[in-house]
Amino acid sequence: MKVVYMGTPDFAVAPLEAIIRAGHQVTAVVTQPDKQKGRGKEVQMTPVKECALKYGIPVFQPVKIREQEAVEKLREFPADIFVIAAFGQLLSQEILDMPPFGCVNIHASLLPAYRGAAPIQWAVINGEKETGVTIMQMEKGLDTGDMLLKTIVPIDPKETGESLHDKLMEAGAELIVKALPLIEKGELVPEKQDDAKSSYASRLTKAMGQIDWKQDAAVLERLVRGLNSWPSAYTTFRGKTLKIWEADVIGKDEKLCPGTVECVEKSYLDVACGKGALRIYSLQLEGKKRMAVKDFLLGYEIKPGMMLGLE
Repeated sequence: MKVVYMGTPDFAVAPLEAIIRAGHQVTAVVTQPDKQKGRGKEVQMTPVKECALKYGIPVFQPVKIREQEAVEKLREFPADIFVIAAFGQLLSQEILDMPPFGCVNIHASLLPAYRGAAPIQWAVINGEKETGVTIMQMEKGLDTGDMLLKTIVPIDPKETGESLHDKLMEAGAELIVKALPLIEKGELVPEKQDDAKSSYASRLTKAMGQIDWKQDAAVLERLVRGLNSWPSAYTTFRGKTLKIWEADVIGKDEKLCPGTVECVEKSYLDVACGKGALRIYSLQLEGKKRMAVKDFLLGYEIKPGMMLGLE
């Protein structure tokens, strides 16, 4: 098939490469504009743009794809179908109706669960046992279109947002390659989503990573894993941000206030929560590299009774 591919971040790279390897003709890649990043404010290409240039595929980077000038530009690229994966902009009905087979989206959840911007991380944060990828026929609503094909991906007990991202990226790549010839042959039966079973996965923010030690340790441990690698779960230590990267749930001395350091050992420290305690193995102080607790304790003194999270 002739494909116009729309995507922006790392998640969208593997499906693009899989479509190319499967022999489909990608006539154009549409991605977000390049942005300045880092302290040096260097302009960086999106991961999907880098991939497209590697294969010599034309790249289109509209600031607003719904504007008429961008719509007319899209018409210049021959396409049987538009494939979208984490593009980052909403498409107008005019665009959705443009290719003969419409627009399909590679969505990183088992729809109708976890519609929205961050389905991968919220599945971990909420303690789901499984998630997956859905190939969906796009319509104007947010991830509300008919479902065409699904694959289930188990969530491991110590899964992080980053590790699940990579699993779902590969699953999405396999599924879209399976779906395209079936779509072309008309062999997929669209399935309506049950809106009553839908849930929303809101966009991640740095603020949501701030640890409230009054919460259950199990909730906080999932937060640590779900927000790894961005934006990360964090508390404060001596007035500086302290990111928590790896932790377990244990029992707690019920007399201690949440946020109190309960125990300090060579390779971990325990912090009291509202219920249970968080045993921390890996952390990162503001301005420093990520390190194991045993290495952190070589340079910083933490004693039982100290409080974390104090401004």
